[in-house]
Amino acid sequence: MNTESLALDFKSATLYAIRVVLHSADPERLNAALAKRMADAGSFFENEPVVIDASRVEEKIDWTALLAALRGHNLPPIGVVAEGANLEAARAAGLAPVELSTPTARPAPVIDTAPPNDVATPVPSVPAAAVETAPAPTEETPAETPVATDKSDAEPLPARAASSTTSAPSPTPAAPHSSSALVITKPLRSGQRVYARHTDLVVIGMVSQGAEVIADGNVHVYGPLRGKAMAGARGDTSARIFTTHLDAELLAVAGVYRVVEDKLDRTLQNQPALIRLDGDTLRIEALKA
Repeated sequence: MNTESLALDFKSATLYAIRVVLHSADPERLNAALAKRMADAGSFFENEPVVIDASRVEEKIDWTALLAALRGHNLPPIGVVAEGANLEAARAAGLAPVELSTPTARPAPVIDTAPPNDVATPVPSVPAAAVETAPAPTEETPAETPVATDKSDAEPLPARAASSTTSAPSPTPAAPHSSSALVITKPLRSGQRVYARHTDLVVIGMVSQGAEVIADGNVHVYGPLRGKAMAGARGDTSARIFTTHLDAELLAVAGVYRVVEDKLDRTLQNQPALIRLDGDTLRIEALKA
């Protein structure tokens, strides 16, 4: 019997990547658009692997220049979606052809009927320092992998808490989604980033200008939201952002985002608000009691 251990093994893996949809083959236009998108989104995209979607471009693409531009913005390209000559040229440049799938939606929360004497499990409170680094939002269109389409009020990019209350085992949501929200009970200062993986994020306090709050589920901010907020970070188009005081720099749901450069309407600015997707359009609405 051969007991020698192998030097490698194969394991299944799921890789999250940003989808960069090309609308032109002009290197100058691509470089300008890339610089603008990265400036708008700040550190949301940095060091995230990208898949280049060139399926809408028929002109010949300068892959060497494009790959250099992406790497120059700390966006390592790992794959391509293309056809014909562009696909062959992308292969020659070292990109692997990939197929893009639709992201899995979060399951609905499981709600159990509790006997009167049972006690609900509390939602844990996690300090900001203990939270892992977040993935970037995606290119803007909430279909397939989160990617972007031009909309009048959403700019294109380059892309719950239900505690068990019964003594018997409660139904378990499909993995890997968590059944409890991540709760932050301290204000977030400029430069801090909080990411709630596979769950909702609740911030009780201010999100300062320059701070970032990201969640695969919903984002709730009970206090002034003055930084950047993204819900549905891995493509959940049903995710939403809630805040009691809207004064944000950037808002995004499933990759569809809006940079708030000018003050919003007085019915929204510094007021309780809800941010959601309506098709491919980002909606900002007053949150009424």
